Amino acid sequence: MSAIVARNLTKTYGGKPALDGVSFSIEPGRIVGLIGPNGAGKTTALKAILGLTPFEGELSVLGMDPHARRNELMNEVCFIADVAILPRWIRVSEAIDFVEGVHPRFSRAKCEAFLARTKLQPRQRVREMSKGMVVQLHLALVMAIDARVLVLDEPTLGLDILYRKQFYQSLLNDYFDEGKTIIITTHQVEEIEHILTDLLFIRAGKIALSASMDEVAERFTEVMVPPERAEAARALGALDERQVFGKTIFLFDGIGKARLAELGEIRTPSVADLFVATMKGTYA
Repeated sequence: MSAIVARNLTKTYGGKPALDGVSFSIEPGRIVGLIGPNGAGKTTALKAILGLTPFEGELSVLGMDPHARRNELMNEVCFIADVAILPRWIRVSEAIDFVEGVHPRFSRAKCEAFLARTKLQPRQRVREMSKGMVVQLHLALVMAIDARVLVLDEPTLGLDILYRKQFYQSLLNDYFDEGKTIIITTHQVEEIEHILTDLLFIRAGKIALSASMDEVAERFTEVMVPPERAEAARALGALDERQVFGKTIFLFDGIGKARLAELGEIRTPSVADLFVATMKGTYA
């Protein structure tokens, strides 16, 4: 059974579509990057998945309608926005007590084992912690919840690079397995590229790209072309082109790699470069 299935998912605000007939499917054991510019519909899609907003069309999360069966679904789903937002007055031990009281799939032993690898103390309050230490506490609370779907909305916003790397490393090593599904939205796509299994690009309420990372590597190719071969490259119908050090880098979709290798040096584009090419004109 798919973890999440959307068919013709639609949501309008004031007559304007935030989601415009969106369809996609996410299988268990996948880490999906939901990526799009501001106002593209990412947050609306997440709200629909979490049962926080009504919608038109069909949406199934772990076999349930998230809006009609939200209370039941929340036993299986965990959501993190900005990880560094916790009440400033709360102590470490009180935070553990609270989550243990509200979530049936929380393991206190697992949480305390995670915290034992940090410098956090049970009596320590959030207001006494650095932002990175708050991340460690929040991570410990979340990693100890045996949720089948984890939704992360800009989870490392405002953190320095060391804590951002630690966050994603902990996510892979201490949480993820083949029975869990993770959806991540972030503008720092370079940092999550290595952990993603799938990409969902969203633009103006529509899916602009839905592909596994393996499919991306197969479909899309960048070629660094010297000036004398630029016209031949343009004739093949590139998605995008940009200038670097007197050469032109072309991005192609679905053109054979052997053919492109005749034009210049080929490589698989980064997620960031693919995103910029796909979203061209969005920010005009």
